[in-house]
Amino acid sequence: MAVPCSEGYNVPGANTDHSSSRISSTSSPLGRTTGPPLSRSLSLNDPGLRLLLLGPSGAGRSQLADTLLGCMEDRAPWSSSSGPLTESVQRRALVNGREVRVVDTPDLLGKCGNGQKAREALRSLQLSSPGPHVVLLVIRVPGAAGRVDQDAALAVRVTLALFGAGVAGHVFTVFTHADSLAPGQTLATLLGADAGGLRAALSLCGLRAELVDNSVHCPPEDRRRMCMRLLERLEEMRALSGHFIHELQAREECMKEELLADMSSELAGKLGSM
Repeated sequence: MAVPCSEGYNVPGANTDHSSSRISSTSSPLGRTTGPPLSRSLSLNDPGLRLLLLGPSGAGRSQLADTLLGCMEDRAPWSSSSGPLTESVQRRALVNGREVRVVDTPDLLGKCGNGQKAREALRSLQLSSPGPHVVLLVIRVPGAAGRVDQDAALAVRVTLALFGAGVAGHVFTVFTHADSLAPGQTLATLLGADAGGLRAALSLCGLRAELVDNSVHCPPEDRRRMCMRLLERLEEMRALSGHFIHELQAREECMKEELLADMSSELAGKLGSM
């Protein structure tokens, strides 16, 4: 079956003005966004794109990270063959002259215990400091042949529980395994049929989604085009919404400022006694 390696989608009838998905700093006590003016030079002030990947086991999360970081090569330079992740890891590469930093995580949406989920969620935020521009929620597309559907609505709810409602404006859902869909099926047709509550799940996070074929059978040139299309959409989100700031990072900055003020006062006192 000929399946496009990448298909973007906006829910019909939804407001597609990206600015409407921005979350103000007062929308959640757990997180806020910081958005640079569009006239500001992003390349000078914040040259890298920071991505945080979440998703259940078997969705292709680490494989997508490999593809994003190695999209300029015929084969990704990273290997995820060592087995499932047990802790969050950071990877980075230059793509078209710009640094892309990807934080890959264990299965924070399912198999991990609550203690590990909490610890690794906060660790992933530290690795993506000062905060991720986009949280990529990677889920196997419903209806994939020979596969049990993954619960997209549950994945979204767990994501919001882990990071706070303020992260919703930074979540972008990537549906993988497009190659295993029946002939003629697309993300548009799946959402049109409201398969598995997909429409309701996406509506919680700005109705942003992409369907990708990230299989080894996808031709290298198609994989590169898919990668660049996806990165373009993520850069658009970054330009409009800046990066997500969790309560952890806000507290860290506050503590740094207090420590700086205390040390400055102490140093000024020493200088005054000379």
